[in-house]
Amino acid sequence: MIAVEVVLAWPDRVVSRQLQLPATATVAEAIAAAALEGSALCPAVAVHGVLARPTQLLREGDRVELLRPLVADPKDNRRRRARASS
Repeated sequence: MIAVEVVLAWPDRVVSRQLQLPATATVAEAIAAAALEGSALCPAVAVHGVLARPTQLLREGDRVELLRPLVADPKDNRRRRARASS
């Protein structure tokens, strides 16, 4: 068994689950086992901040991060800030 954490952060709260999974557990299995509300809305996942595939095997102490969709395009935000400071 390995210990992993599955995390989903919202602007106003963070939901986290500590799990004990078989040594052969994948990212997808960890997400399913955590059963966090809102996880189906997350288009991507990372392990320790690095994008991961659902089939990636997990290791002891891994932190699986569910990534929410972007609210705004970062490039548009940067352009808007540049125009405002001109």
